[in-house]
Amino acid sequence: MRFDRLDLNLLVALDALLNERSVSLAADRICLSQSATSSALGRLRDYFADDLLVQKGRQMVLTARAEALVEPVRAVLEQIRSTIAVSPPFDPATSDRVIRIMASDYITEVLLAAAMTDLQQQAPGMRFEIQSLTEVLLESLERGAIDLLITIDYAISADHPSQILFEDDYVVVGWNGNPAMAGPMTKELYFELGHVTARFGRARVSAFEDWFVRRQKRQRRVEIVTHSFLSLAGLVIGSNRIATMHRRLATRMAAYLPLTLREVPMDIPPIREAIQWHISSGNDPAIRWVVERIIAGAQMPAVPVKDNAVVSLEEARVSREELSAEFLSHANAQGRSS
Repeated sequence: MRFDRLDLNLLVALDALLNERSVSLAADRICLSQSATSSALGRLRDYFADDLLVQKGRQMVLTARAEALVEPVRAVLEQIRSTIAVSPPFDPATSDRVIRIMASDYITEVLLAAAMTDLQQQAPGMRFEIQSLTEVLLESLERGAIDLLITIDYAISADHPSQILFEDDYVVVGWNGNPAMAGPMTKELYFELGHVTARFGRARVSAFEDWFVRRQKRQRRVEIVTHSFLSLAGLVIGSNRIATMHRRLATRMAAYLPLTLREVPMDIPPIREAIQWHISSGNDPAIRWVVERIIAGAQMPAVPVKDNAVVSLEEARVSREELSAEFLSHANAQGRSS
């Protein structure tokens, strides 16, 4: 269909090209071959009499004309989705939708693994793509690269709907053969030992516990930085190092690995994990159904807290709102520096 010589089918390709700034990524996003997407770019260049995307070094960048088209094209397609397009009835039993979820390996282990089993039983034709967290997680949601984001509530956006899933806190994890794990973990011992921590993406963005401890007056000795939460346990086994892990994950891993858990000897605030979806997906029945199923699976009983004493840090407590602003500012700064 054409409107003023423009094939309206090209608008979807144009939106993907403007946002992805890559023919191959745009092709993946709109489920076309790379050659078909390249052909669409050629036709768009002819229509607008502009290159739209040009090579600069190893990347493609938008021309000034293309920059000016980003928001109008997005707005036109969004209006079509919200006012014209009629969604077919959603039936989980027959749906073949692909839902893209961005979540950490921690969330995949303690929540999504069981949720996927539940979803497979009720929606055998649906497919799910779980992507690891990046330093641009909110940007991924904004540009439609993912359907759902599951992360710490400090890191979600106020511009899109979300729901708290569960709360968790931290424990110290060490190898059963580590002499330091024989008794309660004191603050002095905690800072004397070598640590393993996780940081993510090219910018090595800190996990919350790593960031929170680093903002204290006294610094711990980080001897190993790894790329995932699941690898923490294996990196302390056979050594005198320790790791500070989510309680739910640590408890699971201690059930089959030679690990000892101790209370963290300082007052690290508990975290809350939240699920978020784009505001434009609010009326998407498939997204709503998946969110409801994940929320239902997240109603997990809290893991009991042990009796070891927890020693508060010297500095004054700060509110969750202050922590949220500070943590998000830190993560954004790390993402920009990558």
